[in-house]
Amino acid sequence: MSMIQAFILGLVQGATEFLPVSSSGHLIIFQTLFGLNQDNVLFDVILHIGTLLAVFIYFREEVIDLIVGCCKLIRRLFSRRRRRIDQDEKLALLVIIASIPTGIIGLILNNYTDTLFSNITLVGFMLLITAAALFLSNRRNSGDKKLRDMTSADALVIGLFQGIAVMPGISRSGFTISGSLFRGLKRDWAFRFSFLLSVPAVLGALLLEAKDAVGASIAVAPMAVGVVTSFVSGLLFLYLLNSIVRKGKLSYFSVYCLIVGLGSILYGFVF
Repeated sequence: MSMIQAFILGLVQGATEFLPVSSSGHLIIFQTLFGLNQDNVLFDVILHIGTLLAVFIYFREEVIDLIVGCCKLIRRLFSRRRRRIDQDEKLALLVIIASIPTGIIGLILNNYTDTLFSNITLVGFMLLITAAALFLSNRRNSGDKKLRDMTSADALVIGLFQGIAVMPGISRSGFTISGSLFRGLKRDWAFRFSFLLSVPAVLGALLLEAKDAVGASIAVAPMAVGVVTSFVSGLLFLYLLNSIVRKGKLSYFSVYCLIVGLGSILYGFVF
């Protein structure tokens, strides 16, 4: 992998991780065009380090609340004193509940990563599903649920949407935001909750792929270029997506996913 290719893939990751168009799907498309077929999954996950750092920076207040909430929940387990759950604890609890279906689906599909992450035709079909989800969710009237109004059922459904997005070509951000809108969440909170959920999801993916890094021959320079590029571009595109979600313009990306999906299917059948 050349430095230019690593830069382009980092830029693609930073843009598509947050825009609802599937980062994994686009990475597969570009890696196929570049003729790259080694350590693809590992490189994809490492690029997520950059976008995960962007999430930490952009949502620093919410991430701190999440960490504080987790600490409070742990302390509650060892305390005999019973008190009403506060907002930090509720946020942590909802993220934990939503992460359960994601983790289960991720573990099931982990054995099929070599097949899933190398099939551009499959990516094309999954992009069509992303397009449908974005179009349908955007037609819903904005709900008014925020953190205080969310239930465990809301978290489970949104976590299920995120779990399905393990499939390359299905946008994690697009699917979780769509699931949040289907459950009646307010647009700005749907945006924030979606990316808070990405924290345990990406950390879990990193742990699953850590075993592949042991003894593997990895070019440090391209990896570093990819991570830095995905961080900087990811941070910029987070601001852009926030504006898009607030204005209810997700349907624009459904058209894009439709076009790229059909193009990927055609490419897969022809080549």
